[in-house]
Amino acid sequence: MTLLVTAASGQLGRLVLDSLLDRGVAPAEVRAGARTPDRLAAYAERGLDVVALDYSDPASVEAALVGVDRVLLISGSEVGQRVAQHTTVVDAARAAGVDLLVYTSAPHAREADFVLAPEHRATEEAIEAAGVPATILRNNWYHENYAQALDTVRSTGVLATSAGDGLVASAARADFAEAAAVVLTTDGHAGRVYELGGDVAWDQPTLAAALGEVLGREVAVQQLSTDEHVALLEGVGLDAGTAGFVAGIDTGIRDGVLGDADGTLSRLIGRPTTPLVDGLRALV
Repeated sequence: MTLLVTAASGQLGRLVLDSLLDRGVAPAEVRAGARTPDRLAAYAERGLDVVALDYSDPASVEAALVGVDRVLLISGSEVGQRVAQHTTVVDAARAAGVDLLVYTSAPHAREADFVLAPEHRATEEAIEAAGVPATILRNNWYHENYAQALDTVRSTGVLATSAGDGLVASAARADFAEAAAVVLTTDGHAGRVYELGGDVAWDQPTLAAALGEVLGREVAVQQLSTDEHVALLEGVGLDAGTAGFVAGIDTGIRDGVLGDADGTLSRLIGRPTTPLVDGLRALV
């Protein structure tokens, strides 16, 4: 069986490759697609089939899918272009007759009023319309997404947020990567949609306490309105669109989009998810 991991040179992609190898998948059965294959030279040396795969280059996608049985479509990072890019992979997967297409989506992508949802919703709809056997992995927040906050809090001692009392069931990126590897290498997942999150849903004071613990300093929470949050972000140099996007994530948290902690992720990977403080400590 040949497994293709797209965007394999990214942070999640590399962790998926590692998880597949840790699970005993033969290197020759893993195809790693990347826009810049040279970035995966170390994996090629280990025997993985490293190929060029650019979401914006349909020919490279079609070539990468030749002979593939299962494919992991890791969502792209180019906001505004992702639907077209993802659809290129979906169409190629259908043409190649893959047994399973696994897609990394966003929490509650079909129904959430969340800044991250629209492109993922459209991709899920494209997968459904294509009729490809598929599994949707709706990944919650990564602990690693707080690297920027950690740097800011280190210097200011203040966690500024407009998330209110909203909860976040985050987990380590490696936890989500392991779940993808499980789905790629075991049966019974076709047609399933998994809402994946950490075992514990935490609030902003808990995040501040965890940041304070790993930094060794007191951290205060500054609760802002959305407008105040946008103004603060613009004040530190973000353009209006980016500031609105970032504040919109906190709006989603406040509205409960990221609060699910039902244990699906830990059941898939067969172990507890990585605690928040451990994830932050790894960043330090």
